[in-house]
Amino acid sequence: MPLLDAAKGIACAVIVGHHLSRYGPMPAGAYALAPDFFAWLSNEGRLAVQVFLVIAGFLAAASLAPDGTLRVDRPVARILQRYGRLVMPYLAALTVCVLVAAVVRPWLDEEVVPASPTFGQLVAHGLLLQDLLGYESLSTGVWYVAIDFQLFALALALVGLPTLLQRASGAAPVNAGTRWLPVALVVVLAVTSLVLFNRNAGLDDTAFYFFGTYGLGMLVFWIGRATRFSTWQSAVAMLALVGAGALAIDWRSRIATALVTALLLAVAQRRHWLSPAHWPALAVPLQRLGRMSYSLFLIHFPVLLAMNAAVANAGPHGAWFDAAGLVATFGLSIAAAALLYRWVEARPASWRGVFTLFAALLVSGIVVSH
Repeated sequence: MPLLDAAKGIACAVIVGHHLSRYGPMPAGAYALAPDFFAWLSNEGRLAVQVFLVIAGFLAAASLAPDGTLRVDRPVARILQRYGRLVMPYLAALTVCVLVAAVVRPWLDEEVVPASPTFGQLVAHGLLLQDLLGYESLSTGVWYVAIDFQLFALALALVGLPTLLQRASGAAPVNAGTRWLPVALVVVLAVTSLVLFNRNAGLDDTAFYFFGTYGLGMLVFWIGRATRFSTWQSAVAMLALVGAGALAIDWRSRIATALVTALLLAVAQRRHWLSPAHWPALAVPLQRLGRMSYSLFLIHFPVLLAMNAAVANAGPHGAWFDAAGLVATFGLSIAAAALLYRWVEARPASWRGVFTLFAALLVSGIVVSH
C-alpha cells in the first residue's frame, strides 16, 4: 500500500523534526532564523504520531480479522511474533543510544542526555515495561514502541475473545448473527477510550488511553469492506459523529488529527487509492522513507545527541551553523535508519536475534555504567 508508506514517511519526518526542534543547543541557536516554523514543529509536530496510530490500527484489522472474526490460529504465538518484530530494531537502536549518550555526556551538558542506565532500567526497556514501572526513558519516543505492542495485544484479545469463548464452551462455529461481535467490542472500547480514558493523563502509559485512535483505524478498515455505497456512507457518517461527539465533550487536537486521518483513509480505501497503480514514480522516495520509518523513528535520537555535542563544541558560531547542523542531523538520521532497516528490521525476526540484541543492550549498559 504505497499511500500508507508515503503517509508514514511524511509523518515520521515531522516527528523527527519535532525532536530536532526541541532537544539540544542546535535548535536554540537556529530558532531566530524561522521562529514560527520551529514553534510549530516544537508544539504541534508530535501530532504526527496520531497518523501512525490510525494506520497501525488499520493494518492490525487487515491482518488479524479482515472479515470481523479472528483469523489467527495461535494468538499467543502471534503476540510473541509481534514482540520480536518490534524489539529487534528497537534493542539495536537502544544499544547505540546508550553508547552514544555515554560518549557525549562529558561534552554536552544538557538534560536531554539520558543518565547512565541501571540494570533494572535496561531489563524494563527490553521487556517494553519501562513506563509502566516508572523508569526514565533511555531514548526519546520509545514509549510508542511499548504502546504499539500493548495495542496490538489488546486488539487481538478483543477480536479473538468471542472465538476463544466459543471454542472453550464447545459451541457452534461463528454464524452470521455473531460474526460482527468482535467489531462491536472494538467499537465499545474505542468510544470509551475517546470519551473517557483519553481524557485521563494518568492512563497515558497504557493502551486504553490510545485505543480510541487505534480503534478508528481498525473500524475504517472494516467500513471499507462494505459492498454498498450507502452502507459505507452511513458507517463513515457514524464514525465522524462519534469523533465529533468526543471532541465536543473535550477538544483535543490529537483526537481531531486522528479523526481527520481516519476519514481521509476511509475515502482513499473506497476510491482504491491504496493500490500501487495510483502512485507515480515520483512518490517512490516517500514510500522508501515510509518503509524504514520505524528504523528512522528509533535511531534518530542518538544521531541528534552526537551532532548536538559536535556542534556545541565547534567553537563560536552563528545561527546558520546550527541550522546546517540540524539539516545534517536529519540526513545522517536517514542514512543510519537505512542501515538499521537493512541489517535488522528487514530481516526475519527470531528469538536468537532477540536474545543476542537484548544481551548487547545489557552488556553496553553495564559497561558504560562502570
